[in-house]
Amino acid sequence: MTTENATLVALIGRPNVGKSTLFNRMVRRRDALVDPTPGVTRDRHYARVSWEEHPFILVDTGGIDDEDDTIVNHIRHQAMMAIEEADIIFFLMDGREGLTPSDIEIVDLLRRTEKKVFYIVNKIDSPDREDDLLMPFWELGVEQLWPLSADHGFGFHNLIEGLLPHLQNTDLQTDLPENTMRVAFLGRPNVGKSSMVNAIVGQERMVVSEVSGTTRDSVDTLLSRDQYNYLLIDTAGIRRKGKTTDKLEKFSILKALKALGRCDIAIVLIDAEEGVTEQDTKVIGYTQEQSRALIIIINKWDLVKDDRKRQERLLSDLQEAVKFIPYAPVLKVSALTGSGIKRLFPEIGQVHRQFHQRFPTAALNRVLADAIAHHEPPMHHGRRLKFYYTAQLGTAPPLFAVVTNAPKGIHFSYERFLTNFFRDGLGLDRVPLRLLFRERSGRKTKSSLIVKVDDDKSKKRR
Repeated sequence: MTTENATLVALIGRPNVGKSTLFNRMVRRRDALVDPTPGVTRDRHYARVSWEEHPFILVDTGGIDDEDDTIVNHIRHQAMMAIEEADIIFFLMDGREGLTPSDIEIVDLLRRTEKKVFYIVNKIDSPDREDDLLMPFWELGVEQLWPLSADHGFGFHNLIEGLLPHLQNTDLQTDLPENTMRVAFLGRPNVGKSSMVNAIVGQERMVVSEVSGTTRDSVDTLLSRDQYNYLLIDTAGIRRKGKTTDKLEKFSILKALKALGRCDIAIVLIDAEEGVTEQDTKVIGYTQEQSRALIIIINKWDLVKDDRKRQERLLSDLQEAVKFIPYAPVLKVSALTGSGIKRLFPEIGQVHRQFHQRFPTAALNRVLADAIAHHEPPMHHGRRLKFYYTAQLGTAPPLFAVVTNAPKGIHFSYERFLTNFFRDGLGLDRVPLRLLFRERSGRKTKSSLIVKVDDDKSKKRR
């Protein structure tokens, strides 16, 4: 599932109106495709969702803003940030409790925006009570009210049907040159993202400051170099959750995560002086959650260039932190001196080519046959695992379907072996790749099997 240019849908409303219940229903239903988060453990208050091939990012603002403000101020700030940053707003009210002064105040704010707002009256559990419970809310004078029971599902289908036409690519770059390589710079605050873009571009395109948090939004720079074009996306710093108290910064984090959906390659910067932190590994995990190609830059290398022990410790810590993605290239760079930057563009080019590379089916089946010959598949329930054929389903990252007699019998160790064998055999040494295993059934044609695999590609096998 891709979230390139995905719409940002924000849920806002008073506490206990059902935002989290609606969030869970939207991301957990079987007909909603939701990507898991590999390698990252954290409280999730956002999710990447796709309904009928319409991708969007869903945000539960109740989880973003947990400060102990008064209810009115609490919701007002949530609404203001949602109005500023979101593309579509779901404003939830409590049908059982009725219309409140807080609801009226927020609706007054929402009327001033040109963005699409869905005014949702939740906790209406049946059509029999719909008219009575909706009646007080018509006083708001809004064009449409959406009755809903997020808990039981009443009105949910209508709400989704109303949402789908508005899930367009809101940030689509229509004026970019063809084959532009889109590169997003991410990392903790003050690791030098804007300075790095400045050094690459050679001019003060970004505002650079020693005060962390200067970049509040994603800023794009189009750069032409030789015969190639690059879109450089500078993003806000992603703080550790416990230190993220400013409401605007919390939404800027979501914008940074959204920027990942617009890029081909994520470049994560690490501060050589501070070393590898837990938050660095989380930022790297965000990139893999959205299946982006990854380049890691150790910035400020000039500060440790004369200290061999610090260099060795830094590289050892980084190797341990990214052991689940050993293919990611690592560059040692100084944005201040310009050292090492010239190596970045060739690396971007190689990663980009691999990320979008396609392979003939015959070549893929040769790799599969060589893998099986090199390491015989294990037994499962008294019979040998068999692999019949493979085909490429997509790119960015490269995605391959492997048809077998027992997908559930493939141990993770043999899956890892096949993945590494495909990586070596296809020369994909710098990008993630995915293998999807599907059982051969009946006498279906190869094409029908591949379509079925593609339909199921975002579901967990285990």
